[in-house]
Amino acid sequence: MKEAMDNSLPLQLSHVRKSISIINRTYTLIHSTALTALLYYRVSFFFQNPETRSHTPTIPWLLVFSGELILSFIWLLGQAYRWRYVTRTSFPERLPDDKHLPAIDVIICTADPKREPTFGVMNTVISAMALDYPREKLHVYVSDDGGSSVTLYGMKEAWAFARLWLPFCCTHGIKTRCPEVYFSGAEDDEDGELRGNEFLEERQKIKIEFELFRERVMRANENCGAGGDSINGDHPPIIEVIGEEEAEMPILVYVSREKRPSHPHHFKAGALNVLLRVSSMISNSPYILVLDCDMYCNDQSSARQAMCCHLDPKLSPSLAFVQFPQIFHNISSNDIYDSLIRSAFTTGWEGMDGLDGPVLSGTGFYMKRVALYGTSIQDDTNLTELRRSFGYSDEFIKSLSQKYKPNISNGHDSLAAILREAQLLASCQFETQTKWGEEVGFLYHSVCEDVLTGYNLHCKGWTSVLCLPSKPQFLGSSITNLNDLLVQNTRCASGLVDIGISKFCPFLYGPLKTSFLQNICYAELSFFPFYFLPVWCFATIPQLCLFNGIPLYPEVSSSFFIVFAFIFLSALSKHLWEVISTGGSIQTWSNEQRIWMIKSVTSYLYGSLDAIMKRFGMRKASFSPTNKVSDSDRVKLYQMGKFDFRISKAVLTSMVTLVVLNMAAFIAGVARVILFGNWEKPLMQVLLSLYILIMGSPVLEGMIVRKDKGRIPYSITLFSVLLALVILNLGSVVLLY
Repeated sequence: MKEAMDNSLPLQLSHVRKSISIINRTYTLIHSTALTALLYYRVSFFFQNPETRSHTPTIPWLLVFSGELILSFIWLLGQAYRWRYVTRTSFPERLPDDKHLPAIDVIICTADPKREPTFGVMNTVISAMALDYPREKLHVYVSDDGGSSVTLYGMKEAWAFARLWLPFCCTHGIKTRCPEVYFSGAEDDEDGELRGNEFLEERQKIKIEFELFRERVMRANENCGAGGDSINGDHPPIIEVIGEEEAEMPILVYVSREKRPSHPHHFKAGALNVLLRVSSMISNSPYILVLDCDMYCNDQSSARQAMCCHLDPKLSPSLAFVQFPQIFHNISSNDIYDSLIRSAFTTGWEGMDGLDGPVLSGTGFYMKRVALYGTSIQDDTNLTELRRSFGYSDEFIKSLSQKYKPNISNGHDSLAAILREAQLLASCQFETQTKWGEEVGFLYHSVCEDVLTGYNLHCKGWTSVLCLPSKPQFLGSSITNLNDLLVQNTRCASGLVDIGISKFCPFLYGPLKTSFLQNICYAELSFFPFYFLPVWCFATIPQLCLFNGIPLYPEVSSSFFIVFAFIFLSALSKHLWEVISTGGSIQTWSNEQRIWMIKSVTSYLYGSLDAIMKRFGMRKASFSPTNKVSDSDRVKLYQMGKFDFRISKAVLTSMVTLVVLNMAAFIAGVARVILFGNWEKPLMQVLLSLYILIMGSPVLEGMIVRKDKGRIPYSITLFSVLLALVILNLGSVVLLY
């Protein structure tokens, strides 16, 4: 009776947030009307009397107009996210019995034990092994793209500790399954004092074993960093199965694909495709959980939450993946670097969930394996065509059938044969003349392989959902210094522009393959880095004109002044409303505004140039893992809410020069008003410079006030002042005459 009742109840429900959608659509209509009036004002300039027009140079007017057009266009694309907000509720208690649940392969990627400490990676591994899911249906794979023996050693140590840790968690119902977090006391929800002495004694024994485990792994990591074995870019495939004989434990598999300097390895996408093939030989689970090495399982129920969507009869036929948001455990109360990425997961991804589904976000997603195999596994596809798509491994082609169930517990000979085939699948020659990375698996055309792969899946008719439980299912380590932030965002910007200027450009590739609004969301994402164009324009051109006493905006008495003021204030107010309504504060709003401007003039610029240079063969694609090693000095500055300006000199110089330029323009504009009056004409340019200076106050503080290690060096300040003077003089000649 219970089973019949459960089958009649939905596993998940979605709810459209109508009030927010109505507010967003109304705002879009009003703001678009104001933008139309702005465009009319700019265009009408060219039809004015030549004598009237002669007072304003054409070049700066055209540049500012171009910036406004680009800014308006990207803004308009971004409204697609806000068209239809959806929230979901899942009901794990309605899932079928454990014996009817599908198996899951967990894939964890790491690349460099120096930048991604092995002990942290192993905590992620153990937390994945401890998910609340049938042990025999859980298989954990670690992709070691560095080929480091310390990672393999750490996995063996992790397995040994997990044999104690998993029974302890199951017996006592431990909620926090990441041992480092549990024993650090960061999650004080286990009610240890209420469980009795027997529990406390067992807990103490487990803690002692954990400390020994930590000591052994960290010592091995230190030896690696002191000149021992580190990453190796030239080695054969290495695959080792740990614990295949333990039926009550998830198997743990170490995979280091073959690396040869003469062969492209396609970064993370290449590693994921190797894991996709290798796992098909060993477990071939129909669903795959992909995690970054620092993104540990914070709640043990994520697999069941995801299965509520994957097994829902209404969603399942077209559902490719369930995406969980990226949430971080080391965010400060101020969060000066906007490390929370609030706008992506609470605005963008929730909005896309109301369309065809959110973007594939690199980590924390449960993927349906068959979705990654493309359209090449139809029932009538012949063997020759399958080999052209998937490579010349008949064993792998057999695994394409959902009925294929490998069995590694049939003895040593059976496992050895499977591993030999898996090593072939992990060789760098295997993908030659196949469709891997082109149509099959994770795609290779961008370093943002997640976004591109998700877009391609949506264009093939697949959908996705965002799962957002009240308790974060996964927690990772966020960036806590400006240098790593800008490096990561430069790489991300390059990958997004890669998509925008490739054959997958959403304006060309997707209009007939996916819904209109879904495609517009991807278009905004692909061209988002082009914000650098209007931001650089608005940070320089109006200031140069203000410095020389030339107005570019309507005077206060003009009705068009109200239009410009309304557009500026409504954009800021709408952003503030979104921040407040999602639990943020005014400080959060100002931090997001500031970091968006900093990224625009640095990361988005350099990332876009990098993508364009790669497109024309002037530069090779590169990828460096984000540094997961904490620097106590940098973390302290972050916690204090102070920017750490120990970044590239070229990047820092551009930031400081723009602040100095705006300071000079602001002082000159105020001086002109005081000396000559007529404050109505330059007011908008003065206020624009003032706003940039307010947003750039950390730069001013770093230049003038601060004396700590994270300050801006005096040499950079002096050089930036000289550069700003040169720009002011050149601007007077080039732009104004």
